[in-house]
Amino acid sequence: MDERNDARSTETGATSDATTERRRPVRSFVLREGRLTAAQERAFATLWPRFGIDWQPGRPLDLPAAFGNDRPVVLEIGFGNGESLATMAEQAPGRNFLGIEVHRPGVGHLLLEIERRGLTNLRLLRHDAVEVLARGLAPASLAGVQLFFPDPWPKTRHHKRRILTPAFVERLARVIAPGGTLHCATDWEPYAEQMLEILSASEPFENTAGPGRYAERPPTRPLTRFEQRGQRLGHPVRDLIFRRR
Repeated sequence: MDERNDARSTETGATSDATTERRRPVRSFVLREGRLTAAQERAFATLWPRFGIDWQPGRPLDLPAAFGNDRPVVLEIGFGNGESLATMAEQAPGRNFLGIEVHRPGVGHLLLEIERRGLTNLRLLRHDAVEVLARGLAPASLAGVQLFFPDPWPKTRHHKRRILTPAFVERLARVIAPGGTLHCATDWEPYAEQMLEILSASEPFENTAGPGRYAERPPTRPLTRFEQRGQRLGHPVRDLIFRRR
């Protein structure tokens, strides 16, 4: 599985009916089911009941109950194989981390990392992040949100599939508590410019690096192998860190 944190989107369903065509949602992922290893199958059978959260439509997540405490919660959307998220959880035991990912092999890989590292402050949810933000989280319930290396959808006709939109930012503003942070990162320069434009226009957020500026990568965000490979190829990585007013 690519280490890029997938935040991909597709239009679901197939019909020739024009009305239905207009109503089909643009989702934030393309569900490509890879084959699970035997270890990942075991992880779903034995570790998911402890570290996974089953999505229940119409019922907001009870984060204190899920973690067994009321520590601040940081949400990562599209964690890929989860190694960087596991590292962050390991390095910040005083915080809770909730990871959302739709691809089963990535979820299985992170479950095994949780077991290997003995983590207790990380929970996983396998569902569409857009719906979770809209219906699954209480207002101001998060200390921060991380969106690292979402799919840039480089073709112009696919730009509508990019996850970071003004509407998406409004949903983030609802669930991030005042003083909390939104941290994005991308290696696709045109997408970085679009992210900066959208976030700078959002009244609830302020740029911690100053108007029109990108942030330096904080030491709390580990370098992934994907990112290191991109750097060797000369791909600059842009970090954007905005604070909820």
